[in-house]
Amino acid sequence: MTGLKMKNGKVKRFSVKIGLAVCAPAVLICGCEKQQSIAENKVHVGVTYYNQSDTFLNELLECFEEDLKDYQKSGIETTVTIRDAAGAQRTQNDQVEELIDAGCDVLCVNLVDRADPSEIIDLARDHDVPIVFFNREPVAEDLLQWDKLYYVGADADQSGVFQGELASDLIKNDGTTDKNGDGKIQYVVLEGEAGHQDAIIRTENAVETMKNNGVQLEKLSYQIANWNRAQAQNRMQQLIAQYGDRIELVLANNDDMALGAVDAYEKSGYAKEEYPAFFGIDGTDVGLQAVVEGSFSGTVYNDKEGQAEAMAELAVALVTHDGLQNMEFERGKYIYLPYEKITSGNVKDFLDETETGS
Repeated sequence: MTGLKMKNGKVKRFSVKIGLAVCAPAVLICGCEKQQSIAENKVHVGVTYYNQSDTFLNELLECFEEDLKDYQKSGIETTVTIRDAAGAQRTQNDQVEELIDAGCDVLCVNLVDRADPSEIIDLARDHDVPIVFFNREPVAEDLLQWDKLYYVGADADQSGVFQGELASDLIKNDGTTDKNGDGKIQYVVLEGEAGHQDAIIRTENAVETMKNNGVQLEKLSYQIANWNRAQAQNRMQQLIAQYGDRIELVLANNDDMALGAVDAYEKSGYAKEEYPAFFGIDGTDVGLQAVVEGSFSGTVYNDKEGQAEAMAELAVALVTHDGLQNMEFERGKYIYLPYEKITSGNVKDFLDETETGS
């Protein structure tokens, strides 16, 4: 499934890896009672996500709501109810129960704890309500608990590799990155959550990619900042106090934490030419603007438009039983959207003209 669209002035990329096509009849068949309970051409989607402070998820869900509205042009009435779990799995479990009781036909779930979806799955299965997990990938074994469970997201390995490649290119092409001229890059990492799969993968792959590209590295420290800009600013201020001008590179697991690191330097009294290089991941609107302004040396674009479109298409197909057989999945259940590397050279392709000031 590939495509290239314009949405709100932005290039909208929807490129799904080709894999096994879903063909099991069980996925398409629903009990008579369930079919009768669903008004024809009406789809009620229930969404719960881990925390409303996450900039990327807010942008993704904004795109998702727009995509659902587009189905009304083809005669399908769609409604969506969104709940914020505020970082509590217990709260999210309760929200799923409430969404099901409210008559939602399909659920889109961004897990608080990717390793603890069983109660949500049991609730959905008991009421025959399919689930599209998104952004936070459940453990593979959990997705096999029922044939109406799917995942839409991106490959964390690729995001780390791309971040490492961006940093490697900068170091090789810009001699000013190695500020102390010792032939090594002293770096720090701002990591998402402790033990979180994507955070670990992003960090490990970024560092290994740089090493594989011949970059000599010296890790000064890493700090957990829970994907949060304010926490990252606080952690970075501590690192600046400890390491001073030795820090030459900041690798952040997402744009919000990279922005928090920049905030810390802006309050530190250092001149901009003394700042380290900053790299993020996600390509949020504010992250892209940071590339335009030169605050970031680069970021990795996480295709929120493509993921939102895939989520909407899958959610509607699961309820209407129309089109699911034409969708293509990896391993029968997964849709992955590719990342893209963003630098000052191509960032304007991902921003509205008004946002870039052109």
